[in-house]
Amino acid sequence: MALPGDGRTRHAGRRTAPRTAEPRTAPVITLRDRSDALAVAGSGSRGECGPQFADREEGASAVVTLCKPAVAVPEHVITMEETLDLARSRHADHPQLPLALRLIGNTGVAKRHIVQPIEKTLAHPGFQERNELYEAEAKARVPAVVEEALGNAGLRPADIDMIVYVSCTGFMMPSLTAWMINTMGFPSHTRQLPVAQLGCAAGGAAINRAHDFCTAYPDANVLIVACEFCSLCYQPTDLGVGSLLSNGLFGDAVAAAVVRGRGGSGISLERNNSHLVPDTEDWIAYSVRATGFHFLLDKRVPTTMEPLAPALREIAGAHGWDAGNLDFYIIHAGGPRILDDLSLFLEVPPEAFRFSRATLTEYGNIASAVVLDAVRRLFEEGGQPEGARGILAGFGPGITAEMCLGRWTTAAHPAEPPLSARRIVGYSPRFRAAGTRA
Repeated sequence: MALPGDGRTRHAGRRTAPRTAEPRTAPVITLRDRSDALAVAGSGSRGECGPQFADREEGASAVVTLCKPAVAVPEHVITMEETLDLARSRHADHPQLPLALRLIGNTGVAKRHIVQPIEKTLAHPGFQERNELYEAEAKARVPAVVEEALGNAGLRPADIDMIVYVSCTGFMMPSLTAWMINTMGFPSHTRQLPVAQLGCAAGGAAINRAHDFCTAYPDANVLIVACEFCSLCYQPTDLGVGSLLSNGLFGDAVAAAVVRGRGGSGISLERNNSHLVPDTEDWIAYSVRATGFHFLLDKRVPTTMEPLAPALREIAGAHGWDAGNLDFYIIHAGGPRILDDLSLFLEVPPEAFRFSRATLTEYGNIASAVVLDAVRRLFEEGGQPEGARGILAGFGPGITAEMCLGRWTTAAHPAEPPLSARRIVGYSPRFRAAGTRA
């Protein structure tokens, strides 16, 4: 199918060079480490990343950009008052009920959204039925969020080179990525990267892996999808204080965002890193039993910001920045204690974490989707001045921190006009960026 105005043809979602152009061969480059990837990006060379990259136009130097995320929460709502009433009625004889009520009340969560009415959520039909519901709800709710995220980035499914799918609340094999490729118009050569065992840290990890991929292959675009139905992990027989607290803390959500190798507006990603706090593997964990995933939360988890704050200072310092003097902060909202302690250890005002606090208040802890929702709130506040500096950090089992640094960029500078802005036969307007014409 011809693309208007440039003599190209499209076959199975792939762009091919004009027929009159000289043949081009992409050099094979082995990326031994991060410095090699940066060298590739800085030199304008290309790595061997499949034929779909070999024919894209050279343009300005790559700026890897996290575009505005899309987020959706289910229609069923449970308020803090309802949560406390349920705890009182279901666990009236629990010896530590007053402590659990106090901890739940201190979370700052005003309400949460869940995929089923609370009556069905409290029942436990078995792990098989719950996992079947997870798959059905994911397939029903993910497409609209993906569609919105693609529109925010000015792209179509055919422009996506890799999908990073993160979730820790259900299991599918093949991953939902295979279903998305088969049903949503993504090319069959789209790379799949499902991440299931990083818990709440997976949102930050997804951004970092997308950053790495687009640094190595500057013409690539990566779609991130976070699908978390935490309510499907409710276990009525778990009566530990940590389990009771989690019953009042976690919510359900689906989020998606695009990381563009070239073009786009949002957070221009510059550096990322991971950090594992030694000997903390059992502080946040799943016990996988016949009844499903049983969430384990150690009472020491709220203290983890003391060892993690230096890791944030280290990544910022390596970049010549001061982690306590940045323009914006996107931090995983595991609970108010996490945000309060990080404010103290980084010596930044509590207001610096307002996006994360808003997510916690309105949605609860939505696991890997938290950082994407906090980024969405940053966009909707009006963003930042050009070049404003910030840090994103997700925390989860391990104890693991996934961190990245970036600057706010408002200048869209694609190497070529995004395909979503062209008139293409068969192109669905559902995926058209705002402001473009058919």
